[in-house]
Amino acid sequence: MSSNVNPLSYLLKNIELDGNNYQYYDISTLNPSKYERLPFSIRVLLESAVRSCDGFQVKEKDVQNIIDWEIQQKSNAEIPFKPSRVILQDLTGVPAVVDFAAMREAFAKLGGDANKINPLCPADLVIDHSVQVDFSRTVLQKTAKSSEVINAICDDCAGSGQCALAKTLSKNSIPLKRHPLSNGLSLNSTPLESWQPLRPHISHTPNNNKDSLKEQLIPSIENLSLNNGINPYADSKLKHKTCPFHRLKSLGAEALHRNEELEFERNKERFEFLKWGANALKNTTIIPPGSGICHQVNLEYLARVVFKSDDNILYPDSVVGLDSHTTMINGLGVVGWGVGGIEAEAVMLGQAICMVLPEVVGYKLVGTLPPYATSTDVVLTITKNLRQLGVVGKFVEFYGPGVSELSIADRATIANMCPEYGATIGFFPTDEKTFQYLTKTGRPEDVIKYAETYLRKVKMFRNDYNDSNEDPVFSQVIELDLGSITPSVSGPKRPHDRVSVSQMKEDFQQCLTNKISFKGFGISSDKTKACIPFIFDGKEYTLSHGSIVISAITSCTNTSNPSVMLGAGLLCKKAVEKGLSVAPYIKTSMSPGSGVVTYYLNESGVTPYLEKLGFDIVGYGCMTCIGNSGPLPEPIVEAIDKGDLVAVSVLSGNRNFEGRVHPNTRANYLASPLLVVAYAIAGTVNIDFETEPLGKDTSGNEVFLRDIWPQRQEIHEMEQKCVIPGMFKEVYSKIRYGNERWNQLNASNNLLYEFDPNSTYIKSPPYFDGMKAKLSKIESIHNARVLLNLGDSVTTDHISPAGSIARNSPAAKYLMERGISPSAFNSYGSRRGNDAIMTRGTFANIRLVNKLMSKPGPYTLHISTGKEMSVFDASELYKSEEIPLIIICGKEYGCGSSRDWAAKGPYLLGVRAVIAESFERIHRSNLIGMGIIPLQFMNGQNTESLGLTAKELYSIDIPDNLSTRHRISVKLDNGKSFEVIMRFDTEVELEYYRNGGILHYMLRQLLNKP
Repeated sequence: MSSNVNPLSYLLKNIELDGNNYQYYDISTLNPSKYERLPFSIRVLLESAVRSCDGFQVKEKDVQNIIDWEIQQKSNAEIPFKPSRVILQDLTGVPAVVDFAAMREAFAKLGGDANKINPLCPADLVIDHSVQVDFSRTVLQKTAKSSEVINAICDDCAGSGQCALAKTLSKNSIPLKRHPLSNGLSLNSTPLESWQPLRPHISHTPNNNKDSLKEQLIPSIENLSLNNGINPYADSKLKHKTCPFHRLKSLGAEALHRNEELEFERNKERFEFLKWGANALKNTTIIPPGSGICHQVNLEYLARVVFKSDDNILYPDSVVGLDSHTTMINGLGVVGWGVGGIEAEAVMLGQAICMVLPEVVGYKLVGTLPPYATSTDVVLTITKNLRQLGVVGKFVEFYGPGVSELSIADRATIANMCPEYGATIGFFPTDEKTFQYLTKTGRPEDVIKYAETYLRKVKMFRNDYNDSNEDPVFSQVIELDLGSITPSVSGPKRPHDRVSVSQMKEDFQQCLTNKISFKGFGISSDKTKACIPFIFDGKEYTLSHGSIVISAITSCTNTSNPSVMLGAGLLCKKAVEKGLSVAPYIKTSMSPGSGVVTYYLNESGVTPYLEKLGFDIVGYGCMTCIGNSGPLPEPIVEAIDKGDLVAVSVLSGNRNFEGRVHPNTRANYLASPLLVVAYAIAGTVNIDFETEPLGKDTSGNEVFLRDIWPQRQEIHEMEQKCVIPGMFKEVYSKIRYGNERWNQLNASNNLLYEFDPNSTYIKSPPYFDGMKAKLSKIESIHNARVLLNLGDSVTTDHISPAGSIARNSPAAKYLMERGISPSAFNSYGSRRGNDAIMTRGTFANIRLVNKLMSKPGPYTLHISTGKEMSVFDASELYKSEEIPLIIICGKEYGCGSSRDWAAKGPYLLGVRAVIAESFERIHRSNLIGMGIIPLQFMNGQNTESLGLTAKELYSIDIPDNLSTRHRISVKLDNGKSFEVIMRFDTEVELEYYRNGGILHYMLRQLLNKP
């Protein structure tokens, strides 16, 4: 047990700054010669081990192993790591809070004090995954039409004399004070209840002349002065010429309002539950819906870079998150990565993460980006590069003179897609730009000062990326010349399948006729020219293979980066000025990651042009990227189905796995926001931008993409002028207070949550049913059946979809039996707090390829009867027969988003083991956390080489003396057998498995704790 005395406390030193005393562990003095050779990311792991060393969870031997990283990195040495905090989003956060509620209930039943079940480190939950693009330009077209969008005031304002700008600012909790019309409006600290909307000083005699009223209102709006620091030019006019936030004719403001309304209607019960969590669980903060995307909020607001404890000890910020793209924060010099929900819950309960000391790949960046390249093009190039290299389980650390050419937003974009290139982290050590960014985003001056001072003291600060003397030692080094970057997209089914834009047309045409694969759709050559007419809004259009039906500027990957957002706005401006447009049936949308984006887009003057092309703001959250793309108009769906068309989505996201974005888009391409706009104008990916025009200008001249593409310097100048600290301060000063809908929600303050047995959103899970305080003997697996026989790259989207619930699914049947209409089904992601629905939704992806079936879909073969049925129904039948289940699959099982339900669902289906060629890191951890054994084929073996049909009976004897990476034999009923490796990589993982999972382990630990 812990002695509670840190044997390394002699390393504590003092810093005095501005009259304040701080302490820190000077780890640089442990072994200076070895320390200075350590990668910067490993230094963070070392500091955590030194500070947390207690002789129990963290031992001096662990500290020594990290210091000896150069020797130990390839020895599978196990080390503990205690992150500073945890970040969650609502889709994965709801089940985590449900688990805490269930643990409290179970702990009380076992005789424990439920008050002990609380997060011990800070936990921030950002509600960002529930909003959906139900309404957008295409949906609202039929109810409001006008070609006059720019330079017109809306009828609502003109008819009422009330400026809807004021209404919107009020709705977003920005107080207003009435001033004389000549002075416009100023933002100030006036209490919201005393706010008065602007009304022009006009005669009380009724005036039915709208044009006259417009003449009085427009100057008022144009003279709007933002004197509270939001606008860098105190007397400047708002550049947006019309009612900037609510314009009926622009459609977008109405879409935002309706999407937010629907979000609350659908998720009221979930949101009330999360408010209970915020009230009942200590050390927990909830960021309300409508605030932005968790990773962008983390980057712009939550991240500390350096933590200060209650007793003034300084240490590096580090984080694990219930989302695989937590790595985005690596761009700010914060070590962080995604973990499974159950692993995150253990961290919240004070446990260390046990991990294998990683190799660190040094990724050297040299050169400068060409004028037409973006950070998105860089990350897509790096993703393909590192996927080919193979960096799963490794850290990647960026260095070299090219890093100094990248902004923090650029670095964050590259770090964001770390899960796509397969590494644990993609880390950028802190430098001057880090602290310039902290200043720019409004962090307190004292925090910035002690953070920089501390990092310099412990040599975690890079003075100059150009100075090779500061370069540490790496496991291996690869190099990329930024000057070689070309505009790129990735797809059509995987984020690491990069395609140069110049080769896009040829690549897509090859994909059409290639056999069905990650780069093929299996379309016969005689059907590649299919062209299907349809009627939309009273006009005839045609769809063909490659036609774009969804075009979305979305995801924290890019919306956190002003350069690509402003670049997209500039491209729209140039396109509109040339007379170009986007076909009205294309579902265009923009969902920024924070309210700051709205401010600088408005300030730069590009908002009207984005809206003119249909890129109105439809919500603040992770929308199209997570699969919340909403419905397509029925005529489009019918045309796609009729022609069996490979319809396309283009999005500025980080994931494009088949079936994720939308069921009707078989091809999905990741691209920069600029290319999202460009392809939307083109209307197809079947185009060569070099030789084919986007359209014609008002004079009939051909317009090519090169004619409207903004250069990097042009974008940079606009960013420097329009993105300022006041914007961040204004947005984030109010973020914790939510909005009217959130504040009106009622939530219990009880210690134990009162589960409603009739709820279809929140249900007490059965994980702890029958749990005893004492450990039970592990049972071997005898005569198991194969529930599913799967191939390579089965994603967590395949295993546990987050999107809509199909009306013919077991989950739909369950809901309808309880009186829920299809219109109220909501998504699987929103119902993750109900195990009955999530179990039925496990393997419910329509694109699931199960080798036991003849075609893709959420079905399997019940081997005993030979009948085909849903995966859930088959599992229930096997349960009734008391037959254990296993899953067999290929490489990279469980890749994609970190979803605990991708492990919880199989567990509740009765799956005892998964045999795979390889596992994605987070998912393997999640399987163990739920008591499922991850078994790995021996190198070079798989179902084909072993001649497995998956119709055999499988028996697995589990020895009492289990050890890490234990080899065991799998025996078949036909007399054959083969060896597999039990992928328990650490002793702690073995303990979790022996206890039946990580949550059971934690409860027993807390029960035995005095």
